Amino acid sequence: MSDPPAPDRSPAPEVRPAANPSTQSIPLTAPQRWRAYWVCVAVAGITILDLSKVNVALPSIEQALGSGSTELQLIVSGYVLTFGLVLVPIGRIGDQRSRRALFIIGLSLFTVTSLVCAIAPDPTTLMIGRLVQGIAAGTQMPQVLGLIQQLFQGAERGRAFGLFGATIGVAVAIGPTLGGLMIALGGADDGWRWIFWMNVPLCLIAIALAVWVLPSTRTRSQRRLELDPVGVVLFGLTILALMWPFLFTTGSPDDDPARWWLLVAFVLFAAGFIAWERRYEAGGKAPLLPLRLFSIVSFRNGTLLAAAYFTAAPAMFLLTTLYLQGGLGVEPVFAGMVTIGFALASAVTSWIGGNIVNRFGRPLVVWGLVGVMVGAGALVLVALFVPPPAVPWGMAAAMLIGGIGGGLVISPNQTLALSEVPVRQGGLAGSVGQLGQRIGTAVGTAVALSLFYATIYRETGDEPQPVVFHDAFAFGMMSVGVFLGLAFVVSVVDLTARRKGRAGRRSSAR
Repeated sequence: MSDPPAPDRSPAPEVRPAANPSTQSIPLTAPQRWRAYWVCVAVAGITILDLSKVNVALPSIEQALGSGSTELQLIVSGYVLTFGLVLVPIGRIGDQRSRRALFIIGLSLFTVTSLVCAIAPDPTTLMIGRLVQGIAAGTQMPQVLGLIQQLFQGAERGRAFGLFGATIGVAVAIGPTLGGLMIALGGADDGWRWIFWMNVPLCLIAIALAVWVLPSTRTRSQRRLELDPVGVVLFGLTILALMWPFLFTTGSPDDDPARWWLLVAFVLFAAGFIAWERRYEAGGKAPLLPLRLFSIVSFRNGTLLAAAYFTAAPAMFLLTTLYLQGGLGVEPVFAGMVTIGFALASAVTSWIGGNIVNRFGRPLVVWGLVGVMVGAGALVLVALFVPPPAVPWGMAAAMLIGGIGGGLVISPNQTLALSEVPVRQGGLAGSVGQLGQRIGTAVGTAVALSLFYATIYRETGDEPQPVVFHDAFAFGMMSVGVFLGLAFVVSVVDLTARRKGRAGRRSSAR
């Protein structure tokens, strides 16, 4: 921590700008910037909440609508899938045209689809509503990150990303609690509908505020929109082939093993996408995803670290609530409350981290990951060795420790990852980072649930006994530990590279 990181002075690789880029910061006063910022970040929080708060409602949805297992899986996983599919193409459009317009369009669509989900009379309507809701979420999120890049510079940008990280951390951690609370208030039959109804008034208020306070980001141009249609198709097939088998992994013996063949298709589609993008760019055109963006070391390492972290964190929350509900019989709302300590602690340390990241840099993230790993290890120890009545309290304390570390990971890493990315590429770069996080969430949740339920089925068959949940939780948390360890390795590698780079520059200066 005592080795403050100087930014890398070597020139970042030139990334070819998209048509009509918004390349300069927006000339607003500080109060105007922060008003616009808070509208964007509040909407991002609502979007992320819908990744986790619906999970606890699945038993109620199954009971109320008679949903099958595949339909329930698509209600949750379909949102993640379509969210991830549109992030990069929509981020590309936002960089070329108007981030403000796309933000309002995405927010309006999110409002409508939330209403559709709230009044859905059958599982099919709810499933379709969730799929389109994911598209709406994927339309909004790139514009939020692009606008933050464009609204703020220097230390003020670090503070902005600190608050953004705090919001995302709170949304991820508090989602299960909020979902459980809605079910408790609305009852078993209609409580799940409240989860979607709550979005409608919040989004209507946000739309009015967005129209009022968001600045125009459109650049007048006679040039047509460049979107690389072949690249869009290949990219979509690549993401679909990667995410599909993980989204439909539950650990049940009924899982179809043939789904893993899609990973072969993923490799082929990914190779085709990379080859096409290189050829497209060599022809003087703007590709969907400028691959040279990944030659910016800070961006590449930060994106990998965030993907690994989000492969671990949501799975940790889900496993904890499953263990408390299935193993100890804790009510959903109280099981969700165990994560509140993580949410509050990460909010505070995200703010602190955003303010001091320019001073301490990557070591801040390294120590943050240590804190998260300590918290995850404490969760397992509590589950295995603490008497059942005290387990929720022990897990709440472990979550508090993890949250202190988590806040020092999310926002500082976001700031470091985008620090050398040109403003004109802010939406696209942010979309790539968000895509990594969504893929990580899908993969991490699938792996953890597979280990969790496979342990239950292996040891007890179709009628699991509470005592088996101890082993299931421990095995599931092994995957969380592996992915947190991977994030830690990436952070140390990046820190080492930065220090070697500074040492080399000092030697050259002499």
